[in-house]
Amino acid sequence: MKIGIIGLGDIAAKAYLPVLSEKEGIELVLCTRNTETLNRLSEKYRIQEKVPTVDELITKGIDAAFVSTATEAHFEIAEKLLKSGIHTYIDKPISMSLQETENIVKLAKESGSIAMAGFNRRFIPKVNELIEHGKASLILMQKNRYSSPDFIRRFVVEDFIHVVDTLRFLMDTEVLDVKIQFLRNGEMLDHLIIQLIGDGCIAMGIMNRNGGVTEEIIEYHTRSDKYVVNSLVETTHYHNKEISMSKFGDWEPTLYKRGFYQIVDHFIECIQNNKLPDPSIDDSLLTHEICERIVKAIDSKV
Repeated sequence: MKIGIIGLGDIAAKAYLPVLSEKEGIELVLCTRNTETLNRLSEKYRIQEKVPTVDELITKGIDAAFVSTATEAHFEIAEKLLKSGIHTYIDKPISMSLQETENIVKLAKESGSIAMAGFNRRFIPKVNELIEHGKASLILMQKNRYSSPDFIRRFVVEDFIHVVDTLRFLMDTEVLDVKIQFLRNGEMLDHLIIQLIGDGCIAMGIMNRNGGVTEEIIEYHTRSDKYVVNSLVETTHYHNKEISMSKFGDWEPTLYKRGFYQIVDHFIECIQNNKLPDPSIDDSLLTHEICERIVKAIDSKV
């Protein structure tokens, strides 16, 4: 299978390229306009084929592509790939614009190509384990950042979208209502709190981007147990007065702990077996729709 990697920025270089370069039966083609980056990474990973543009990449006869560019470029690139019949993985979000996201979903169906959004938290082992403990009635998730407020749309669609999608995944039921609270300072958003309400479950998502710490914590409450996942790698289990802790072994690679091996494997397996990804591109659209609802609730003009 021949796979293109488009955009060789931080996430591509630290996550997708190391994972894909280890796989047998995969031929990689690198694509970025940054000549220095293109040459450096092709030499580091001993990848022969490299091109500066997506148009040139398409002529290489690739079967699939990973789009990990700046979000603003996602739509144009994904559109070209899908129209060329190329299976397309798009790092989240699919687009900053809901209309563009809807267009990509529609185009994926029309082209018959497999399209998938890169919500890696669904594939993180410590997050996946929570569902195995039974249905939760209450879920809390905090994803905070140290002193870095941001513009409303970028705050929600670029970053908070992970919180929305992870909560939807853990709820495992349709979101019936969304409640939103926030604190903004002019055009900048400091923090955001939402409630996703489903059948027998309430999920609360919190992001404070003007606080004193960068952290990610998930609380998962069932009828008689509470599970707390800290930094996506360590789980504390509370059962009445009993407390136990589980964590990864010392030799488990970081990219496995953060779900990148698993999500890449899943996308490739879907291509090989011609099956629908989970999450499907339609399911990912629901997450984008909720994010758009949040943005409009904060400022209808954004």
